[in-house]
Amino acid sequence: MKSSLRLRLEAYLSELPLIAMLLATVLATGLLDSSVIAEELTAPSRTDRRVSLLVSQLMQTNHLSNHPLDDSRSIRAFDNYIDNLDALKVYFLKSDIEEFEQFKTQLDDQMLAGDFSAAYAVFNRFLERLDQRTALAIELVDEAHDFTIDEEIMTDVDQIEFAESETEIRDRWRKRIKYSLLVMRGDEEKKKKEAEEKAKKQAEEGGDANETKESNVSVSTEDPKDRLKKRYRSYNNRMHQFDSEDVVELYITSVTTSYDPHTTYMSKRSFENFMIQMGLELEGIGATLSADDEGYTVIKSIVAGGAVDTQGGLEVEDKITAVAQGDEDGGRAYEKLYREHGGEFVDVSGMKLDDVVSMIRGKAGTVVRLSVLSESGTELKVVSIVREKIKLEESAAQGEVFDEGTKADGTPFKIGVIELPSFYASMDGAIGGRSTTNDVKRILVDFNSQNVDALVLDLRRNGGGSLREAIDCTGLFIDRGPVVQVKDSRGQIMEHKDVAAGMEWSKPLVVLTSKFSASASEILAGAVQDYGRGLVVGDTTTHGKGTVQSLMNLNQVLFRVRNPPNVFGALKITMQQFYRPNGDSTQLRGVLSDLVLPSISDKMDVCESDLDYPVEFDRIPQARYQQLSLVSPQITQELASRSAQRIEQSDEFTSRKKKIKTYVEQKALKRISLNEEKFLARRRELSAEKEDEEAIEEQMNPDKGIEKDFYLEEVLKIARDYCNLLASNN
Repeated sequence: MKSSLRLRLEAYLSELPLIAMLLATVLATGLLDSSVIAEELTAPSRTDRRVSLLVSQLMQTNHLSNHPLDDSRSIRAFDNYIDNLDALKVYFLKSDIEEFEQFKTQLDDQMLAGDFSAAYAVFNRFLERLDQRTALAIELVDEAHDFTIDEEIMTDVDQIEFAESETEIRDRWRKRIKYSLLVMRGDEEKKKKEAEEKAKKQAEEGGDANETKESNVSVSTEDPKDRLKKRYRSYNNRMHQFDSEDVVELYITSVTTSYDPHTTYMSKRSFENFMIQMGLELEGIGATLSADDEGYTVIKSIVAGGAVDTQGGLEVEDKITAVAQGDEDGGRAYEKLYREHGGEFVDVSGMKLDDVVSMIRGKAGTVVRLSVLSESGTELKVVSIVREKIKLEESAAQGEVFDEGTKADGTPFKIGVIELPSFYASMDGAIGGRSTTNDVKRILVDFNSQNVDALVLDLRRNGGGSLREAIDCTGLFIDRGPVVQVKDSRGQIMEHKDVAAGMEWSKPLVVLTSKFSASASEILAGAVQDYGRGLVVGDTTTHGKGTVQSLMNLNQVLFRVRNPPNVFGALKITMQQFYRPNGDSTQLRGVLSDLVLPSISDKMDVCESDLDYPVEFDRIPQARYQQLSLVSPQITQELASRSAQRIEQSDEFTSRKKKIKTYVEQKALKRISLNEEKFLARRRELSAEKEDEEAIEEQMNPDKGIEKDFYLEEVLKIARDYCNLLASNN
């Protein structure tokens, strides 16, 4: 993991109310007794040992690299584990790392023996240091800080060593706290400015400026120092809430990612959540839950059409204080949860988010009662909700038609846009069930009925998903042929083809990509480009993830039955590598755009090449396929020329290019000034760190619907020009 990614990981763990995918931690307040927790985390269970032995065996026999689990992988795993716990080097001391060096070449042997002694020794020391640093941070927060002096904080952690003394670690935390306080001041200043601009705009349009200003100001009235204390206590508590399952998952994943960054172990909880997300549906109340710095489980968003949305009673930012199963008389209770918790209210304040979710999630038709505190904290109410099957529509394909320009006959060009956040499929494999291909096909049928002239397929936020769905979805745009080639660890090559005759969409096609377009989305973009079926537009290249992961259900491997209980979780293991029809791998290089548009994401360190231990790029022989010749150098050159002229005359793109230039300059800096005047001046211009955080947050929580901003407007114009050029060529 490169330094910039480490910084963003830390920002997400400490500043944003999100579940971190690897650490699976939650926000809560208060400190727990580390000696009690440490005692519970000294011995792995029999299940953990079996998982360790099985994963060790599978890594050596099934991974693409054919590499043994040896000392070279142990050294990598050691670095991964330390990095996952203390990426910014603010908890451990240099003496701790030197003490842990004894394990550096032993992790392979311990994994093969089902031994977790190194994992628990390091993690328990981490908890010990965490308690010390939390106490230190809270002490330092209350100190008087001089923001007028010229001092700096190092932002490139690769140039930082672990502190050698308590004096050095104290100074490191002092600067860290100054930085956090300055970030808060910058955020508050930005919010006030935005509120004033909205009020001014409203006043110019004839509205009540005071009313608008008041309604839009979301500036926190809480003392920044109190917020920082809550943050540090919160992080302390959620790490102390790690149970053995969490530690084992983190540790084994540190070992598996020593082979490549995408081979990971999923605990039984993570595996269950993964299966739910892949199927795009679950049973529950239809609300997204998070946790705040006060230990409450908070309603962060309400799923359209879900139980909460249709039945009412809950609002965004309501705080859940207790959960009860069934009606007051015990009727309509979910039997499994009723046996476990009974029908009385269970206090969930400070409880792990995963545990709260498991109490609320249940079979459709059953009832859960929630004791809820309003956002203001003045109203406590009980809300009874009948659970329903929820479809996560915001993760599904969405389509919209826009008018763009005018044809020769005076009618507008109709450009259809499909936003596709992932390649998903119902995990039960039912024919006609929910899937990317079925959803996209339904939208295309509608577009054809509206006589839409061209299609923009937006994959900018698509991080991948089902390989089968990527192939079938590509088949909607080509008339049979190889979509992707796959090579396994034995060097055997297999073609995956679209076998369905005909094209669901035969008109002009533009595929919109970014550095966040990865894996399965790169398969589709690469095939479209190789066939000459359409244009690829967006960032310079896509993410560059060209490896194939297979999900190995460890329960099936061990129990050898069709539907085993979920006891051991799963291993997501890299077993093959993707190759385009032309023989190039998408690994590391990605899919290069035919037309590049200015964007900050194009300058971010978020590609496969920015991760540790990626699989290398290579080539295989080209497959046999028929090119459609709907793209030519002449067409792309003409489109690029027209687009460049529009961008040059666009105020929005001019502003964006200036922002990109500042972003690149700031990213090149290794230190940030802690002088308030200089810091805020830099933030007013642009904050590279904030841009990174917001980009990742948008990836994890994309807005609902398709937004026609100036960037998409330019893509629509490119699609219109593409239609005209194809028509004139024909």
